[in-house]
Amino acid sequence: MAKVYVSVGSNIDREHNIASALNALAREYGALEQSTIFETEAIGFSGDLFLNLVVAFETSQSPQQVSAGLRRIEDAHGRNRGGGRFSSRSLDLDLLLYDELIVDEPGLILPRPEILEYAFVLRPLAELAADSRHPVTGQSYAALWDRFDAASQPMWPLAE
Repeated sequence: MAKVYVSVGSNIDREHNIASALNALAREYGALEQSTIFETEAIGFSGDLFLNLVVAFETSQSPQQVSAGLRRIEDAHGRNRGGGRFSSRSLDLDLLLYDELIVDEPGLILPRPEILEYAFVLRPLAELAADSRHPVTGQSYAALWDRFDAASQPMWPLAE
């Protein structure tokens, strides 16, 4: 079984879509580990605030099968793929890590580059996998988060 980490985000009907996505992921993959849910500003465009978190689970599916499954869940939640990279999203599910696998093929890059670029990906990943090491840099996610310029991308835990 492979350990998989997936980022989850939404800024359209976000509470509903996040809760529904977590249920769909649990139905598809079983027990989920879940980070804190963070609220963040849109990056790269003007839009409503996002909710973001990272989940982890174990699977015997291939990375390609997991990626296709995530896409099906996004589609079931009304994901519009015509809005461009920086746009509002009903649901965004990104395969971040599949064990320590390194993949670079059309439609699938592992580890996902956004891990090193965005606070809303790295911080919740570091919460779940603090001592695990990035397959390319060799640094722990906790160390990567400690060195990240968090002030440049403010985020805050969702008020319960």
